[in-house]
Amino acid sequence: MDTTFSPLLAAVQKNCNIADALHAGDYTLCVYLLKMREYFRWEKGYTFSTPLPRADVGLWLKEREQLWEGLEHEAFARLPINGDEHDPFDTHSLNDTLNPQGLVYSAGLGQYGRPHFFLARLERRQVEQDFTVLIAAEEFARDLAAPPAMTLGNTIFVRRESLRRMIWEKIEEWRWNQLENPMGRAIACYDFGADDDHALARKTDAHIPTLLLHEDGEVMAGKLLGTGWEEMLAEMPRSRIELALRALRDHLADSVSTLPALLEADQPANIHFFFATLTPMRKALAPELLRAYDNWLKTQRLDALDDYLARAPAHWQALAQRALQLHTEGATPDALQSLIDANPL
Repeated sequence: MDTTFSPLLAAVQKNCNIADALHAGDYTLCVYLLKMREYFRWEKGYTFSTPLPRADVGLWLKEREQLWEGLEHEAFARLPINGDEHDPFDTHSLNDTLNPQGLVYSAGLGQYGRPHFFLARLERRQVEQDFTVLIAAEEFARDLAAPPAMTLGNTIFVRRESLRRMIWEKIEEWRWNQLENPMGRAIACYDFGADDDHALARKTDAHIPTLLLHEDGEVMAGKLLGTGWEEMLAEMPRSRIELALRALRDHLADSVSTLPALLEADQPANIHFFFATLTPMRKALAPELLRAYDNWLKTQRLDALDDYLARAPAHWQALAQRALQLHTEGATPDALQSLIDANPL
């Protein structure tokens, strides 16, 4: 990256470190250690097929946790560009300046209100009818979580490098037990084991369109639900109800965009991976979807999945709008949770 942007890079990475200082403890120990291994790999530039030096990882982990201890009470840094300082959450204005320079930046709030920041090389910018897509390549600054895709307003961010690392984390996790499950079936569709780096590149390329489909669905869901949904989500406690509301909206987004396109393409690897990445909460809300997947495995017919899709958009939209209505009427988080629990599909 051009050294002109070194102060910007330092400020963005500082904000990433502050976010990690505040939220790295949100993970279970197993997930935390896996993510830290891959964070070390990214920071030190190791390839995915290169074994990591355990002693170096252990020392780095200790040093990083010590760094975080000194940042827990720091305010997020303003970002210096062209002699001016910018609010780190003013993503739109920052990209107006950075995109012509071949860079892409994003800041937003994820699960449990966790801030996310990244700065990367801009691989491609494409303008669709209702939204703009910014695809990032090499990442120069990032936090521990590094979500592979996100939507802010009408802008969709796709992070190729973070997607590749997310896929690798799931492959590594699967290799511990090698269960017969959707992840194992998705892996079997590629040449993992013989040439991990090549297979990972192919899998990443294949999954980017699916990410775009989901984020497109998020834009559509946002139009259906309005700004009140995000306001409601921000008021929820960091607990099961936030996960349930996020899962509900994800199901709506996938039912209007992702799944219809996946079924039309009928590519087994992408269908398997879709189910491999469903969270426990999403599985709990959609038992019919899981049964339809099992039926597809047994029969190689899409009928049951098509039947699910015939009902899903209206179901998830109505449930989301009912939750939003109850919230405006003063319903407690427990009441919202009871509503969602009583209406699976």
